[in-house]
Amino acid sequence: MAEEYDLVILGAGTGGYVAAIRASQLGLRVAVVEKGKLGGTCLHNGCIPSKALLRSAEVFATTKRASEFGVETSEVTVNFSRVQERKQGIIEQLYRGVVHLMKKGEIDVFEGTGRILGPSIFSPTPGTISVEMKNGEENQMLVPKNVLIATGSSPRTLPGLDIDGEYVLTSDEGLKLKSLPQSILIVGGGVIGIEWASMLSDFGVEVTVLEYSERILPTEDADISKEAERLLKKRGVQIVTNANVLPDTFEKGDGVSITIEKNGERETYRAEKLLVSVGRKPNVDDIGLENTDIELKNGAISVNECYQTKESHIYAIGDVIGGMQLAHVASHEGIIAVEHMANQQPTPLNYQTVARCVYSHPEVASIGYTEAEAKKKGFDVKIGTFPFKAIGKALVFGETDGFVKVVADKQTDDLLGVHMIGPHVTDLITEAALAKVLDAAHWEVAQTIHPHPTLSEVIGEAALAVDGVAIHL
Repeated sequence: MAEEYDLVILGAGTGGYVAAIRASQLGLRVAVVEKGKLGGTCLHNGCIPSKALLRSAEVFATTKRASEFGVETSEVTVNFSRVQERKQGIIEQLYRGVVHLMKKGEIDVFEGTGRILGPSIFSPTPGTISVEMKNGEENQMLVPKNVLIATGSSPRTLPGLDIDGEYVLTSDEGLKLKSLPQSILIVGGGVIGIEWASMLSDFGVEVTVLEYSERILPTEDADISKEAERLLKKRGVQIVTNANVLPDTFEKGDGVSITIEKNGERETYRAEKLLVSVGRKPNVDDIGLENTDIELKNGAISVNECYQTKESHIYAIGDVIGGMQLAHVASHEGIIAVEHMANQQPTPLNYQTVARCVYSHPEVASIGYTEAEAKKKGFDVKIGTFPFKAIGKALVFGETDGFVKVVADKQTDDLLGVHMIGPHVTDLITEAALAKVLDAAHWEVAQTIHPHPTLSEVIGEAALAVDGVAIHL
């Protein structure tokens, strides 16, 4: 027998389960369909496990420097099985929390693969969901008034570099490593590639990054990318930019080897393993889109500002629509979509107010336009930068690398962008995000009294530096 719902959500990752909770708060009868586990990629194969490993790597690297703080330690080693146990414990605790939230919201959970059906005896329009149950039970039929597609994304691969889990990995396989390799090649110097490069380097792995673009972190401000590359190289990471990887040269057996072409010349690199980190692709296959009029653009589902597809009762959010593939973005998009279904007239998301984070060492965080983007948009910009080495708390903390860069409009003083590299900047960026939401001027940020001694003082000083009046430099 078919079950009727106000909303059925395909995918219970961060975007999907947050949308389900908001829909429940609005009084809708909700079901989620998840072929994996509640929490999705972010909880089980992405944000949380990778940051748990990064934290263990950070602690190991800091402990090796303990004598700088006057703390004498014996030889420090990594128990990688314990590192993985800690990671898994964090995942399980958060997973239990999501399960509790589903029960609290009286949200029905179907474990299996959901597919959208075309017009049928259940509905004259596409949208009935057939669920192929994971436990082998008879398929379930769900008849919703609205559908929300939140199926996320998967790691992209390169033809010729077949993922085997032993020699060639994506981040999914990397998270399941039972032991650390002696050396690794990372194909791709974007966010995920740099996080893995930083983490593995801190664990003592010999790391080489092969990046096709002219710089790593190519979507970040050029000054940030340059500093990130300098600091990674200082720690021993080999970075090769403008590197055209030639998959047909790949060999494996006693480790791996691959040849790149750069400036017309070829060079071969070898390591124990190879990690492919060339972005993520939307999960649009095998969910029944062919039974609808939903349109795709560059492999992602096309939506309007309220996340409606061409089928107005079917919405889509998160990685599956392309754009900013970030967990916090998916969550907010889900809330907007659900509120639109419930006639709440939500405010469309301004993506210029969304912070971006890279959890490397040092961390990178940014919001708004880069200097180059602002100039390309026609703004007459003025810039302020301030280094962490002039901040007392950074000296106390023992992390003085990096800086904050503020991009402002010379005509209006509006804050156009803020870019950070340094200690805990993924936490500090929220102040800049609030400033963007409030449409603050850089001088208003400068007028905010930042407590002393804190790392946040660097933001106030960078804002003062826009007008050339920074105090401590």
